[in-house]
Amino acid sequence: MDSRPAIADYHTHTPLCQHATGEPHEYVRRAFELGLREIGFSDHSPMPADDFDDWRMKLEEFPIYLEKVSKAQNKYPNIPVKLGLEVDFFDGEEAWCEKLAEMADFDYLIGSVHYIAPGWDMDNPKWIGRWKGQAAVEEIWSSYWEIYTRCVASGLFDILAHPDLPKKFGFRPEGDLRKYYEPAIEAAAKADVCFEINTAGWRKEVKEAYPSLEFLRMANKAGIPLVISSDAHAPDEVGHRFGDAMTLAREAGYSQTALFSKRQRTLIDLLE
Repeated sequence: MDSRPAIADYHTHTPLCQHATGEPHEYVRRAFELGLREIGFSDHSPMPADDFDDWRMKLEEFPIYLEKVSKAQNKYPNIPVKLGLEVDFFDGEEAWCEKLAEMADFDYLIGSVHYIAPGWDMDNPKWIGRWKGQAAVEEIWSSYWEIYTRCVASGLFDILAHPDLPKKFGFRPEGDLRKYYEPAIEAAAKADVCFEINTAGWRKEVKEAYPSLEFLRMANKAGIPLVISSDAHAPDEVGHRFGDAMTLAREAGYSQTALFSKRQRTLIDLLE
């Protein structure tokens, strides 16, 4: 029986996204040192136009991405190294997501929403001035969750990234936030997809994981599976605060986490 903890870190990046450091084999070495069961790479997916933004790999670099992951797999055969991709969801661009899914033999695809309007990646610090006032905060949250719910419902992805990303800078609407969460959770239950606890939130201004404990409790009640991810952009961020994330998962009622292989999901008990 494998004594390695039944925890995988599937949300990690490479320098190809233009805002990460360290080569994949360094991330894998860190995962092995931490005793993780598996690690996977899910760098930001390319877009058809290379000038779409400045924080993702270029389409022509995609073969380099596959080669980097393959080299890491060969260098560390004693720990499973999975192939994934973090794919941005855009209304009307579902065909591009489907094309990306066919470009490699992926173990999983992570769906995420960063853009809530053309050219507006709402988690980018350069747009921080647009968050002024509660009316603006409510508008941003509403726009994000409407798109995120469509992302979840699309059925294009295996894992849904950082659900309550709009809280990154610490801005939240006043009152009960469940009205934002409920449609996405209902969509996830119907689509049979998985949410992540993303520990990168502890490294951001909000100083807490994505998503909130309340969201996790609602997701658990709806029977939605869970993974724990670091969203690492450097080798030393692999497995970041996984102990705290596991405590959060248990507090929400979770006793299992998911592993992925060739886009098939298996549930494994959380480490006690």
